[in-house]
Amino acid sequence: MIRQLFKRRRKRILIDIDTQRDFFLADGNACIKNHRRVLANIRRIVAWARHNNIQVISTCEVYPNHNGASALSYCVDGTKGQKKIPYTLLYNRVNFAADGSIDLPHDVLRQYKQVILHKRCVDPFEEPRIERLLSEVRADDFILIGASVEGAIEATALGLLQRGKRVSIIVDAVGSRNKKQANLALRKMGTKGAKLVETKKLAGTSHLKHVGICDCEMCKGRSEKTHLKVTA
Repeated sequence: MIRQLFKRRRKRILIDIDTQRDFFLADGNACIKNHRRVLANIRRIVAWARHNNIQVISTCEVYPNHNGASALSYCVDGTKGQKKIPYTLLYNRVNFAADGSIDLPHDVLRQYKQVILHKRCVDPFEEPRIERLLSEVRADDFILIGASVEGAIEATALGLLQRGKRVSIIVDAVGSRNKKQANLALRKMGTKGAKLVETKKLAGTSHLKHVGICDCEMCKGRSEKTHLKVTA
């Protein structure tokens, strides 16, 4: 009994990958498929992390503007589409630009609940500061949400696994643009050792359907239908 009282608490870190407007809203320049379902589950997972005092490391793709002549049409610095979905932001947070530096404040994850790191690429391990943080931070489980499965999710998961980390992927809180490629990526990550779990395993069951930000017909229509059932 005494030994149980002093049992070490399991440490988890939520890795929130590229949950930005261009990727998750219907009018974004690179929207994932099935964004309504994914957004609803991301909202639940972030709320679960906040409630359970779980630290969050977020990555954001941010590409230079070059005075309106950017090579890419999405997540361009200074545009609305580059911004994060509001409910993926915690109050106590800090941002770091993608500048090639590896500098980080001492005990940054103790000072802040959320560390947001910009990257100029898909694979976060190509950015020195992100590579340093993800390689050095210790946790019993790294929980991945965001987009895209066949892109940044796969690169992040495989990079963590190669560094001896334990990885869990919330399969209904990660989005993709190509279903076939996404399924192949999930199988590969599972084969390499990642755990594939659903939102309800962490956050329990819920009737929440509101994504709370997207105004497309699919999201709005579903929300209105749910509201009518509640008020009927």
